[in-house]
Amino acid sequence: MNPEPEVLDFVKAMASAERLRVIGVLARGPATQAEIAEQLHVPVRDAFQHLSFLAHVGVIREADGVYELDEKAVESMARGQLKDSRPQYDEKPENVRKVLKAYLNADGTLREIPLETKRLLVILNFIVDAFAFDAIYTEKEVNTILRRFHMDTAALRRYLVDHDLMAREGDGSRYWRLKMGSR
Repeated sequence: MNPEPEVLDFVKAMASAERLRVIGVLARGPATQAEIAEQLHVPVRDAFQHLSFLAHVGVIREADGVYELDEKAVESMARGQLKDSRPQYDEKPENVRKVLKAYLNADGTLREIPLETKRLLVILNFIVDAFAFDAIYTEKEVNTILRRFHMDTAALRRYLVDHDLMAREGDGSRYWRLKMGSR
């Protein structure tokens, strides 16, 4: 379940309150960069940065300085997120499949976080597959991804770091996935 770059960008776009506000403005209809900045009470420069990223992700289009929401692209990417988040355990060993089936709902969310270390490691190894090896994540982005599995994102973050599946800066500002034995 390694996310492709466009999936990661989509998650980053949806994890930003400011970008969601831009999408909200464009959901009401096409607008120029200046109109968006005015409606959101932000500098034009900030509006431009958000619009550029959203255009890069593919959820908005621009023609002659007018931006428009691409609703089909948003829906398609959101459906892709949902499809990618479903549990994939067919190719896993039997003991791993049993733990995954015991702790995961059909949509891939956790019923509960296991207390037993062996079971917890199976779940953490399943969850860490949502993170790419070569990506750096903010805490907010990590929380957005982890929330797909369970609402207690702080516990999951801590377990992933404590069990050497992810690493983080000392101040918690950046996270990244570790390869086996890389710590």
